Amino acid sequence: MKKIFILPIVISVAMICSCQKQDSAADAQLAQRKSELDAREKALDEREKAVSEWEKAMTKFRAIPSDLQSRKPVVDPEQAKAERERRIQQLPPELQALIPDRSLLDARAAEKRRGTEDQAVQLQRRLEEARRKKMSAIASPNGEISATQSSSPSPSPTPE
Repeated sequence: MKKIFILPIVISVAMICSCQKQDSAADAQLAQRKSELDAREKALDEREKAVSEWEKAMTKFRAIPSDLQSRKPVVDPEQAKAERERRIQQLPPELQALIPDRSLLDARAAEKRRGTEDQAVQLQRRLEEARRKKMSAIASPNGEISATQSSSPSPSPTPE
C-alpha cells in the first residue's frame, strides 16, 4: 500500500519542481524585459527633458526682441540731432571733413522739392489749358472745327 501512495507523491513533487524551474526561467526573461523597458523609459525621459529645455530656450530667445523694444525709450528728434552733432564733434578733424554738412543736404533737398513742385504746377497748368480747349470746342457751334477736334478721329455713324 505504501508503494501505491509513494508513486503519486513522487510524481506530484516532480511536477511541482519542474513548474518552479520554468517559473524561474520565465522570471529571468521577465526581469530582462523589465530592465530593457526601464532603459527605454529612461532614454525617453531624457529626450523629453531635452525637448522641454529647448522649448524654454526658444521662448526666451523669442521674448528677448520684444522685451528689448519695450525697454527702448522714445527718442526725441531734436535730442537725436544734438547727440549726432556731439558725436561728430568728438571725431578727429580729418573724419569730420568726410561727413557732409547737414545744412547743405537740407538745401539740396529743398531745391529738389521746389523743382518737383514747379513741374507739378506746369503739369497742372497744361491740364487746365487742355480742359479749357475741350470745353470751348464743346461750346462752339458745330460748323467750327477746333484744333483738338481735327486731330481726334470721329466715330463712324452706326446704321439704325
